[in-house]
Amino acid sequence: MSNVTTNFKDRTVEYEQLLESFKELLKKNNLKFTVQREVILETLYNSDAHLTPEALHHLLQDKHLDLKTGIATVYRTLALLEESGVVTSLSFGAQGKKYELGAKEHHDHLICTECGKITEFVDEEIEKRQHFITEELGFKMKDHSMQIYGTC
Repeated sequence: MSNVTTNFKDRTVEYEQLLESFKELLKKNNLKFTVQREVILETLYNSDAHLTPEALHHLLQDKHLDLKTGIATVYRTLALLEESGVVTSLSFGAQGKKYELGAKEHHDHLICTECGKITEFVDEEIEKRQHFITEELGFKMKDHSMQIYGTC
């Protein structure tokens, strides 16, 4: 039986490194570094959840009452972070996207089509098989994701 892991508490990128990369990304795109953008990044970094832009916006409003962060800022920042690979998203069709920090260790997802719950897992046997298959077919894999849809 394969060894399946669901603990992602250990971050592969320290926050300070991530913040510096984010500042460079903003500068490269001629955008200002703002407290709102930093709080968006920090919230994503500290969250183990897969957040919709709206859920992220509500979190920001609840945790930072004094900070005015518009939903448009959340959407623009998420788009920039996704484009640069800092965050990744899972698409839920008409329900939109849910985002997570891309700096986590590689993992796959089980997605409940009834309640929307997302369970992260790692299975080394699946990873080995994927590498074996791509080598056998002469395909150079750069990245991959697996999303298994069903009910919990």
